[in-house]
Amino acid sequence: MPKIPYIRWWIAALLFLISILNYIDRQSLALLIPTIQSELHMSDQQYGNVVSVFLIAYAVSYFISGWLVDKLGARLALFLFLSVWAAADMLSGLAASVLMLGVARFFLGLGEAGGYSTSPKVVSEWFPAKERGIVVGLYSMGSAIGATVAPILVLWVANRYSWRAALICTGVLALLVAIGWLLFYRTPDRHPLITEKERDQLKDLGASDEAKTAALRGVEVWRMIMTSPVVWTLLAARMLTDPVWYFFLFWLPKYLHSARDFDQQHLAQTWKIYLAADIGFLFSGFASAWLIKRRWEAPAARRCVMGFAVIFFPLAPVIALSDHLFWVFAVAMLIAFAHTTWLGSLSTYIVDLVPRPILGTTFGFIGAGSALGGLAMNQGVTWAISHFSYTPCFYAMTFLHPLAFVLVWLLTRRAWKPAAS
Repeated sequence: MPKIPYIRWWIAALLFLISILNYIDRQSLALLIPTIQSELHMSDQQYGNVVSVFLIAYAVSYFISGWLVDKLGARLALFLFLSVWAAADMLSGLAASVLMLGVARFFLGLGEAGGYSTSPKVVSEWFPAKERGIVVGLYSMGSAIGATVAPILVLWVANRYSWRAALICTGVLALLVAIGWLLFYRTPDRHPLITEKERDQLKDLGASDEAKTAALRGVEVWRMIMTSPVVWTLLAARMLTDPVWYFFLFWLPKYLHSARDFDQQHLAQTWKIYLAADIGFLFSGFASAWLIKRRWEAPAARRCVMGFAVIFFPLAPVIALSDHLFWVFAVAMLIAFAHTTWLGSLSTYIVDLVPRPILGTTFGFIGAGSALGGLAMNQGVTWAISHFSYTPCFYAMTFLHPLAFVLVWLLTRRAWKPAAS
């Protein structure tokens, strides 16, 4: 059987594709909401409830999925997650009521969180530290690419056929990718298509972590996680900052429709904002790699890039205050770029700090903070637009990332230290 040189980059490309589909599936509801609200007689409060149901499932799944990744391995676990979210997306297209739509989005949340618990594990198995930032930036960029493509692809299918057809099509695509993942993925020591040269390069990857944590089982793993100040700080950082990204995914199209009089067809213009997010993910990886080449330690390089990102968030209120759409889009693009620069660096920072054998469980636990923060954001936005307007949401964005950066800077610069036995 012929070997594939640099097969790890093919695996990175597959993670990238999975991330694209994740965000096409996730954002489709927000883009189609004007039509869905009309057909299913859904109020804004009910829409907020459906988003909350998704985020609750997303949080629950993060707690469970990381543990499943460490137990089942990345290959089988990600196939399971992909299959669940593919089925859930297709069921969304068959929903005949708000309740049915909520149930389908609940299962979508259960499946989608697993993709982001599995990907760091794959990166730790296949890539050395100097390449991890680029790979995390690449597959993280897939989320923004998905959000960029979704307004064009989803709305084209919906306008040509129906909103139901758009949701079913995205689910079918996810199922096909699930099958491809199951057939293609193996760890470096078991992959039949890896060259001997690449296998030799990767054979000692994470060996020291394996030795340090080989004896850990069950309760001991959770004890390491729950007693680590690093883990709690990173969870808090995700909880504080990810609401900005969730707002851009779930509520920005609604804001443009309600406050800026965009119809569903014109919402396709949001691709510009998500394109800026793509650039941020790429920038995060290459910027930290550039610093590492200049002999910065990897964690310090990630923190430096995160520090650069936070300087842009005080501009967020301009989105609500400006009367000119040019500035609305320009600042929204800048905030999207800054957030994904932050998020890509933070995600790689976690891979740098956490021992590989418990990375899936730890990343899932930290990721639950993301979903909990998103859930709080969703309830806050629903309350704000019911009592005031969208404007307070943009003011809130000014301080979340700077606060999280202070926490990360002060509390995570020491190396991971397991709890004393």
